[in-house]
Amino acid sequence: MNLKTKGVAKYINEPLVGRITRDVSSTGENSFLICEEIPADINTNSFEAILTSKDTSHLVENKPAVYAVPNFDHLSEGDIVAINEDGNINTLYRVNSFHNVLLATERCNSNCLMCSQPPKDRNDIPRLYSINQKLISLIPKDCIELGISGGEPTLMGEMFFQTLENLKEQLPETEIHVLTNGRSFAWQSMAERLAKIDYRRLMLGVPVYSDYYQVHDYIVQARDAFNQTILGLHNLARYNQRIEIRVVLHKQSIPRLTKLAKYIFKNLPFVEHVAFMGLEFIGYTPHNIEKLWIDPHDYIEELGEAVEFLSGQGIHVSIYNSQLCVLPENLWQYCRKSISDWKNEYLPECQNCLKLNDCGGLFRWNLNKHSDYIKPFTAIEM
Repeated sequence: MNLKTKGVAKYINEPLVGRITRDVSSTGENSFLICEEIPADINTNSFEAILTSKDTSHLVENKPAVYAVPNFDHLSEGDIVAINEDGNINTLYRVNSFHNVLLATERCNSNCLMCSQPPKDRNDIPRLYSINQKLISLIPKDCIELGISGGEPTLMGEMFFQTLENLKEQLPETEIHVLTNGRSFAWQSMAERLAKIDYRRLMLGVPVYSDYYQVHDYIVQARDAFNQTILGLHNLARYNQRIEIRVVLHKQSIPRLTKLAKYIFKNLPFVEHVAFMGLEFIGYTPHNIEKLWIDPHDYIEELGEAVEFLSGQGIHVSIYNSQLCVLPENLWQYCRKSISDWKNEYLPECQNCLKLNDCGGLFRWNLNKHSDYIKPFTAIEM
C-alpha cells in the first residue's frame, strides 16, 4: 500500500494539513476536497484545498490545489494528509488503521547496520514539528494508539517535550509509543524534563542489542552508545517512566542473546516489555546482509532460551515479525501480529495455510529475503 501520491501544486506556499473528503456538501474545517469536477454551485470556501486528477483549467483562482494526481485509491474519508509545495500528498493518519505514526525527524545520532530508514543529515525538525502540531489537533479523539518515530525523536530537544504535552492535552486517552535509542536520557535533565509531563500513557521503546558494550556499539555504529543507553534507561527508571526493550534478531545479536536476556533481568528489571524482532530487508540491511543474515530457523534455540527465561522471571515478552511455521509451537504464545497493515504481505504458498489468520506474515520487502523453512500448515499436519 502506498501512503503518498503526487500531482502539481498550485497556490501552495507551505505545507497544508487537512482531512480528506469526497463530499462536496461538507462544511468541516481543515478539509481537502477530492473531486473530478468542481460543481458550479459549490462553495469552495468550505474547503482549504482542492485535490483532483484533472488538469488546471477548472481550478478556482487563488484556491490551494494539487491537480493531475494519478489516483486517490489509498485514501479513505477522514484520512489526514499533508499537501506540499512540490505537489506531494503524504498520508499522515488513516482512520481505518491502528498503525499510525508521527515522523519526528529523519536525523539520528546512531547509524545502525540494519536501520530500516537510514538517517538523513538535514534540519527537518522545524518543518515536521509544524506539520505534526497541525496533525495532532485533527486526529480523532478515540484514537487508540499512536507512535512517534524517526530518526531519533529526542533530537528535537524541547520540541519533543512540547509534542508530548500537546498529545497529552489533545488525545488524553491515546496510548503513545515512542521509538528512541534512549541515549539522550543519559543526561538526567532530559529524563527529569520528561517526568514533569507526567504522561502515564507514554511508553518508550529502546533497543539494547547485546549485554557486551562493544557488540552493541558495533551494531549501532556509535561509540559509547551502550553506556549512554544503559545510563539513559536507569535515569528513566528513576523517574518511573514506562520502558520497552527491543532486540533485533540477526547474526550480530544472536550469539549473546541468552546472556542479554539474563542481563536485562538482572540490570533492567524495571522494564515493562521485551520484544524480539525479526530482521527487515530494507534500508541498510541489503548492503550489510552478509554481516546480518541468519535464517530464523537457525536461531530457534537461542531465541527460545531467551524468551522463556524472561517469561519465567515474570517479564512480559513478545516475538515480532516472525512466521509461525518457522517457530516451534511452544513459542507461538509469544508471537504478535506486529507488522503495520500497509507493510504486511504473505507469500503465495501462505494463502492456503490453516494458520494464515493467526500468523503475522512478512514485511512486503522481505518477500525476496525470508526463511527457507516457510511452509503452509495443512489439515494433515494439524
